[in-house]
Amino acid sequence: MDIKQHSDQSSDLSHEKGAVIHLESMQDRKMSKAEQMHAVDAAIANPDVTLESFAHLDIKKILWKIDMRLVPMLTLLYLLSFLDRGNIGNAKIEGLTEDLNMTGPEYNWALTAFFFTYCAFEVPSNMLLKKLRPSIWLPSIMVAWGIVMTLMGMVQSYHGLLAARIFLGIAEAGLFPGVVYYNTMWYCRYEVQVRQAIFFSAASVAGAFSGLLAYGISFMDGVGGLAGWRWIFILEGILTVIVAFIALFTLFDYPETATFLTAEERAFVAYRLKHDGQDDGIDAGVRVLQNDRMDWKTVRSAFADWQIWVNIVVYWGYVCPLYGLSLFLPTIIKELGFKTTTAQLLTVPIYISASAITIAVAFVADRKRIRSPFILVGFVFQLVGFIMCISTTNAGVTYAGIFIAACAIYPCQPTNITWMSNNLAGSYKRAVGMGIQISCGNLAGAFASNFYRASDKPRYKLGHALELGFISAGLIATSTLVFGYKKANAERAKAVANGEHNGYTPEELSDLGDKAITFRYTL
Repeated sequence: MDIKQHSDQSSDLSHEKGAVIHLESMQDRKMSKAEQMHAVDAAIANPDVTLESFAHLDIKKILWKIDMRLVPMLTLLYLLSFLDRGNIGNAKIEGLTEDLNMTGPEYNWALTAFFFTYCAFEVPSNMLLKKLRPSIWLPSIMVAWGIVMTLMGMVQSYHGLLAARIFLGIAEAGLFPGVVYYNTMWYCRYEVQVRQAIFFSAASVAGAFSGLLAYGISFMDGVGGLAGWRWIFILEGILTVIVAFIALFTLFDYPETATFLTAEERAFVAYRLKHDGQDDGIDAGVRVLQNDRMDWKTVRSAFADWQIWVNIVVYWGYVCPLYGLSLFLPTIIKELGFKTTTAQLLTVPIYISASAITIAVAFVADRKRIRSPFILVGFVFQLVGFIMCISTTNAGVTYAGIFIAACAIYPCQPTNITWMSNNLAGSYKRAVGMGIQISCGNLAGAFASNFYRASDKPRYKLGHALELGFISAGLIATSTLVFGYKKANAERAKAVANGEHNGYTPEELSDLGDKAITFRYTL
């Protein structure tokens, strides 16, 4: 290599890294979070900055640093969230309904009331999360539901319990869609499912932990003149508030302001996210940044997107069985002929196994960069499990059917929410779209709250039959989405091959988001 070539290459590299080097020079300056985000955005908007500008950074090391700061706390938050919404099932078999003189339908309404407010407040909460700091918003709503949960242990009537469940739904509404969206602000679309799965596995761990905790707390029956079921609510509510205060000081907001990353690492993470989802087959020069504008046009585009509404049916297909089991599993197992304490303990292996399978599926799905086959297989095994439950009077076969169904249900949730996030481009549209998906999807909880009626025990044939109906609808909706995505990807690939993307400016492609011909849907 001659001296001139070497000089030219050195000059190119210096120019290419100029914005990042400038960002590093501001590392020690006192900057507000808004200034830090602006500085990173300005650096990665420089046309001379490409992915090769960061080639010297170790992506695995950076992701590990992010994982260690985010995943454990988020998992703990969701564990407590699912624990607090589902522990009413454990309280029921410890005497809740008898002490409050509740009928079977009243108990079902207490379950249902939670989901009305829970679903209504999910989209507004995600919009607020986009405007506010996650490190403030998420712990704040957590304190609110922890207080509600603690006070639930003091209710004296059905109406008091009903009111508490309504307020619990309002307070908890923001956590799940908020954390799901929050993860997409840190991880690219073929990295995020593993993290969503670890986070969501807290739901199945919560089921196991709830059974163990309820078993232990049941021995406090009579302490302080309070029934054991009251202590379940009180102690778990206090724990939630304590963890919320810890989260206030340990959660980070965005990659651009993460103090545990160097300025250059922040720019690298932000750059990857901005260009995530673009067709790898086109020239880098025509790739566009994702549209992050917050306006009503973006909100309307989310509400008008067909894929979100079809995906809601997919969501119902596994969330109806999920809530059916999480709210009624101890009761269903008890009605098989087991004692109360035994029924609590028999829920544990089901949830632990489901958690392990959920994480294993996520690793494979991210590595293969596909989602739908795992959802389809999950639906098939759910059908097998509930058919076993509905077709026999044998306690062992019924328990095995529940086991199979649960292990197939839980992997579907992180797979599907990741699938939806993969196929929505533009962070604000993603926030609104995922809020719609999860809020409307969680209406399934209101349905499932009424599937297993006291009058149908011990076999609960109606409940199992309704679950089978929703699973079948989910199977059909998943197939419809796959067909639609394949068709759209083929048409866009043909358009790009014909050079049609050259007829758009980068700004126009950015505004189109996932509707741009340069965007490819994940299957």
